[in-house]
Amino acid sequence: MIIKRDIFQALLKWKNSANRKPLILQGARQVGKTWLLKQFGNLYFENIAYFNFDENIELKQYFAQTKDVKRLLQQLSLISGKPIQPEKTLLFFDEIQECNDALNSLKYFNENAKEYAVVCAGSLLGVALNRGASFPVGKVDFLTIHPVSFSEFLGASDSSLLGFLQSVNSFEPIPDIFYNQLNDKFKMYFISGGMPEAIVSLLEYQDIEQTQAVLTNILNAYRLDFSKYIENHLIPKITHVWNSIPSQLARENKKFVYQLVKPGARAREYEDALLWLQQAGLVHRISLCNKPALPLSAYTDLSAFKIYMSDVGLLRRLSLLDPIAIREGNRLFVEFKGALTENYVLQSLLLQFEQTPYYWTSGNQAEVDFLIQFRNEIIPIEVKADNNVTGKSLTFYEKQFAPKYRIRFSLKNLKRDGNLINIPLFMADFTNKILTYCEAE
Repeated sequence: MIIKRDIFQALLKWKNSANRKPLILQGARQVGKTWLLKQFGNLYFENIAYFNFDENIELKQYFAQTKDVKRLLQQLSLISGKPIQPEKTLLFFDEIQECNDALNSLKYFNENAKEYAVVCAGSLLGVALNRGASFPVGKVDFLTIHPVSFSEFLGASDSSLLGFLQSVNSFEPIPDIFYNQLNDKFKMYFISGGMPEAIVSLLEYQDIEQTQAVLTNILNAYRLDFSKYIENHLIPKITHVWNSIPSQLARENKKFVYQLVKPGARAREYEDALLWLQQAGLVHRISLCNKPALPLSAYTDLSAFKIYMSDVGLLRRLSLLDPIAIREGNRLFVEFKGALTENYVLQSLLLQFEQTPYYWTSGNQAEVDFLIQFRNEIIPIEVKADNNVTGKSLTFYEKQFAPKYRIRFSLKNLKRDGNLINIPLFMADFTNKILTYCEAE
C-alpha cells in the first residue's frame, strides 16, 4: 500500500528551487521520514545513495577526517557502489543527529556543491540541537513531516471519497450517501491514527489486533528513546509526564496540572522534561492567550497550557481505549471527555496554519478550545465530539469580541449560519479552504 503524502509537493518545490540547500526533514520517530524520502528519490531521481549513521557507525570516521566535499563524495560513492551524480542522485543521510560532523558538512555541501541534492532525516534532531550540537545556521532548508492526516488516510482507503471532499466548494450539506461513508472512515482513522505502519495493518491487512500491536511497539520504542538519549536524572521525570498525558486530557478543564504528574510536583522540576517531549516531536503544547488580539503571541500566558500528543492513534493506545468502541455509535469520539477528537482537530490545524493554535478562557464562564489566525482575523474554534452541539463558550466569546467567523467542529453536517461555520469532523483538513471561500462570498 502506498500512502500519498501531501508533503511531496513541498519536496518537489525544494528539488526545483534555484536556491536549493541541503534539506533536513524533521518529525517524530515512525511517522514515515525514511520511506518518504526513499519514495521521493525513486520517483524523481535516477538513483539514491543512502547512508544511515545509526546502523553504520563506521561512516562517522569519513566525516571526522575531512571537510572537503569532493573527497567526501568520492568516498561515499565507493561505499554505495555507484557514482553520486549532480541532479541524478539523491544523497540521503538518515539519523543524521548521530553524527555531528555530518551535520556540519551540510554547510560545505551548500557552499561548494550546490549542484548535489542532499536530504537528511533525524527523529531526535530537535533534541540533539538543543543539547548543544553545532549546526550550520542558514545553510540548510527545513521541512517537518507530521503523522498521516485523515485526508491522506482517506486517499489510501477510498480515493473517490477524497475526490468528493476536494470538490466541495459551497455550504451545501454533504449528501447522506457520502456523509455516512465518510463518518465510517473517520471512525477507522481513530483506530490507527496517523502512524503509517498502523494504517497499513488496518487498511491492507484488516487486522485490528496487529494495528494495536504496531501502536504498542511504537510507544515502547519511544520509552526506549527516553533511556537512550536522555540524561539519567531526567528519565523518570519524562516518563512521569508522558504517562500522565491521558489523565491530563481526561479532565473537563484540560489545562496541564503538575500535580497529576506526581504528587508535590512543581513546574521548575518538570519543565525540562516537557521541553524534551516537545523537541522530540511527541507532544504539542497549546498556550493560553489572555486577549484574542494581534499578534496572539504578545498575549500568551506561558504558565497556562494544554498538552496533546502528536498522534490520535497513539493517544488512544496509550489511554488503553479499546477499538471495539468503534462499533458503539459515537462512543469513541465522546469517551475520554472528547480528548481524542480535540487531539485530532489540533493535528489538522497544525498542518494548515503557520502558527500553532492557542486557547482562550474567561475564568469559569467560558473556554474556547483553540484560537487560530487566518490572514488578519482571529477565529475561535469549538470542538464537539458528536451531534450534541449545545454550548455557551462560542456565544460568550462572540458577545465579547465579535469575531468575523466562528468555527464549530462536530458530527453535524456542513453549514454556515451567519458567522458560525459548522464543519463536520471528517472535513477538518479543509478548514483553510472553507475559510477561503467564505472570504470570496
